[in-house]
Amino acid sequence: MTDTLAPVRQAADGEPVDVARTTAAVVGGGPAGMVLALLLARAGVEVTLLEAHGDFDRQFRGDSLHPSVLEIMDQLGLADRLHRLPHTRVPSIPIDTPEGPLVPVDLRVLRTPFPYIMLVHQARFLEFLAEEAARYPTFRLVRSANVRRLVVEGGVVRGARWRGPGGWHEVRAAVTIAADGRNSKVRALAGLEPVGREVPMDTLWFRLPRRPGDPPRSWGRLAGGRFLGFLQREDHWQVTASIVKGSYPHVRAEGLAAFRSRLAATVPEFADRLLALEDWSELSLLSVRADRLPRWHRPGLLLIGDAAHAMSPAAGVGINVAIQDAVVAANVLAAPLRARQRRGGEVPESLLAAVQRRREVPVRIIQAVQRLAERPIAAAMAGRPAVPPLARRVVRAPGVRGVLARFLGLGVWRVPVRT
Repeated sequence: MTDTLAPVRQAADGEPVDVARTTAAVVGGGPAGMVLALLLARAGVEVTLLEAHGDFDRQFRGDSLHPSVLEIMDQLGLADRLHRLPHTRVPSIPIDTPEGPLVPVDLRVLRTPFPYIMLVHQARFLEFLAEEAARYPTFRLVRSANVRRLVVEGGVVRGARWRGPGGWHEVRAAVTIAADGRNSKVRALAGLEPVGREVPMDTLWFRLPRRPGDPPRSWGRLAGGRFLGFLQREDHWQVTASIVKGSYPHVRAEGLAAFRSRLAATVPEFADRLLALEDWSELSLLSVRADRLPRWHRPGLLLIGDAAHAMSPAAGVGINVAIQDAVVAANVLAAPLRARQRRGGEVPESLLAAVQRRREVPVRIIQAVQRLAERPIAAAMAGRPAVPPLARRVVRAPGVRGVLARFLGLGVWRVPVRT
């Protein structure tokens, strides 16, 4: 890896660089970055969190917190306060199929204090974590910090530079951790290329009004060559609709009326309220992919969450896998970083590699399970039976349902907080 900065301490346009120093620089204020920064700050590590935007509010960010994350929040003493935020609880998601109803996962079979998915607006969740982290004097949050360069010296990443209010800024750190999502800028700057597989679908997200007579639960429908998922929110439905991979330009060219008509054929009981969709700006496209980096680290640099492994939206586990990454990273790095905070010195790359070793197997297994979960949608899109009789019998078997609930709710194994 070559240096991305000239040795002079001037920005390209001649403005002076504002330089700060910290022990850990975390890039990306999503769930993984925020939880990692909180855990490091709790452990007494000086940590600077760089968030590219001025706030956390993004349309249709993933909002599902599974039992694995709720258990982590409980270990931190935050579960009770978290549950005071406006939220809904989803113990299972029944799916209507042409072959009959199916409940592939029921979290109520799990032995956990939280046998449900908690749906909470992600901006509220992130602000909640930021407020908790701000209680610790070693935590610093920098908003509107859009990282554009890495500080690299002697082949080791020493921090990051961003353009923000007042010009160029720089933070120097013993370790830089990228948690900036599936379109990670840091990953590109580091020259790291993920390997992945083709996912046969993309998804469109939008909101529809909820009415008093609507079913009091989240649910899905697989029919007409597409999957529609309805997540119950406080005052609306958050809806996901599958489309053929790469077909969004064609869908838009056909017009919004044609799109509403096709959805109405799948959920005729929602035909009238689909008229609430009046402009394409009300829909958000998620280009689905599933990939992972062969190597999650470079000297002085670690990648976690979607920056290291983009997850398919199947079963909505991406946030939870990313937060488990953050917990493992904190468990591995907190004590060594505290030591370097006192004595100085570099963080051995072997410690960064240890994070990948502990997380790569669960990520691979969950991505394989996600691939199986995508098959019914792919079959429906291809005009085949979505859930053949044998698959339906297998999914309904008590042992299988328990395994699926375990994967969806807790991951491959629980990740305890040890910082």
